[in-house]
Amino acid sequence: MNGVPQQEGRDYRREGRLLVFPKPMAREGRLGFWRWLSLFLGIAGTYRQNDSVDVVYEVGGRRLVATGLPIIGATPDQEARDHETR
Repeated sequence: MNGVPQQEGRDYRREGRLLVFPKPMAREGRLGFWRWLSLFLGIAGTYRQNDSVDVVYEVGGRRLVATGLPIIGATPDQEARDHETR
C-alpha cells in the first residue's frame, strides 16, 4: 500500500478475493477547477489522502503485478467486525 510492502495477518486479511485493510483508505478523486488552477500556478499543493494498492503475485512460476487496484469502501457490517477483532 502506497509503495510500502504489507504482510498478511499483520497489515491486512483476505476475505475471498478481497484484501481487507483495518485502516481507512481513500482516493483523492477529481480536482475542481480552482484547486487545479492553484496547483498549476504553484500557489498550493495537494495534500489529500490518496492511497494506492498494487499486488505482486505468482501464477505458474511467473511473477505478475496488478497496479492501481480499486478501493472499495467498507459496509457498516464490515466496520463493526473490524472493531470487534481489534
